[in-house]
Amino acid sequence: MTYTFIDLFAGAGGLSEGFIQAGFEPIAHVEIEKSACNTLKTRAAFHHLKSSGKYDTYISYLKGEITREKLFSQVPDEILDSIINLPIGEENNEFIHKKIEKCLGKQKVDLIIGGPPCQAYSLAGRSRSKTKMEGDPRNYLFMQYAEYLDKYKPKMFVFENVLGLKSAKGGHYLEEMEKLFNNKGYQIKLFTLEAKNFNVLQNRKRIVILGWQKKINIDIPNLEEIRTEAEYCVDDLLKDLPTLNAGEGKDRYLKYRTKTTEYLESQGLRNGIDILTQHVARPHREQDKEIYKIAVQKWDNKQERLNYNDLPELLKTHQNRTSFFDRFKVVAADLPYSQTVVAHISKDGHYYIHPDIKQNRSLSVREAARLQSFPDDYYFEGEKEGANRTAAFKQIGNAVPPLMAKAIAKSIKSLLCQ
Repeated sequence: MTYTFIDLFAGAGGLSEGFIQAGFEPIAHVEIEKSACNTLKTRAAFHHLKSSGKYDTYISYLKGEITREKLFSQVPDEILDSIINLPIGEENNEFIHKKIEKCLGKQKVDLIIGGPPCQAYSLAGRSRSKTKMEGDPRNYLFMQYAEYLDKYKPKMFVFENVLGLKSAKGGHYLEEMEKLFNNKGYQIKLFTLEAKNFNVLQNRKRIVILGWQKKINIDIPNLEEIRTEAEYCVDDLLKDLPTLNAGEGKDRYLKYRTKTTEYLESQGLRNGIDILTQHVARPHREQDKEIYKIAVQKWDNKQERLNYNDLPELLKTHQNRTSFFDRFKVVAADLPYSQTVVAHISKDGHYYIHPDIKQNRSLSVREAARLQSFPDDYYFEGEKEGANRTAAFKQIGNAVPPLMAKAIAKSIKSLLCQ
């Protein structure tokens, strides 16, 4: 049996991708960002074309042989229309509901997934905000999420967010969520999950709330006990990619540098294709490249991280010398996981320095996507057609790792089958 879901605050679709890979059927995605919606449409095109025996058309798009408009023309309108580019809220909900109901037809919604923007709950977001995010309307987007639960009455829901949700406003928002979801007829259970437990080569902790209708008698498993990790290191994720210097790369490649690795093969990241896209490195100032070299040498020689205050005075241009000592950080190839990939990677790459000193650059778009466990045939779009490195990095940094999402989806599927 195939179970259906709606993805709210869908972003680039990392959470959704995991559920699709586990056999769930998407009814609709709702997302405010135009670039992310274009990514969702391209991924919907991938799934449609692959399932209908027209995978070559998608490969032609990855090669740059056909335009995005041509790709979308090969997909039924009802699939493209299921990706709804609107902010969730009172002004748009009625229109969004009409579009969802048109997509839904006579089907029922088994599951709602998603998580509101996390800046309102994140420790970093609060530290940068003069008001500590007090009064930010995003604090209460969970109320909109609850309205969709009330409207579609799914058997279960998955609400994903940052660790800061537990401490935001002294736990007030979390308490309000529990009360509200309970009033809508749902029990909830909160889990703290680590992406590295699901073969994601990244140190990433997230809160996942599972909710289920009170009238359903199910035994919720402890998601924190799920382990799928094996013995890999970050180098297994990087070493088949062509070498690049800062500012080099192409939006479309045709060849990998080496054969696939066991990690890429077993986790489905290479996906059996020989088309490499978005392996593009941002340019860097000469001063930053000097710092990158020092950071890599320090790790290679002593397994030590660079402290900003230890740099030569000539290279220290930041006024803040009392915090953010690790603002320059190497993605160490010999460790089993990297530092957390966040949306700030769209602004600069200082926290994501490539471990190969010869390349002397920060991570490419494709390398960041792999750290988030996106398969190589996942293409990140901008608003307009053509490469948009900043939009891609932002979408990747904000995403849920698909491999983690897939493990959650499998657990939920077994519950729905009971």
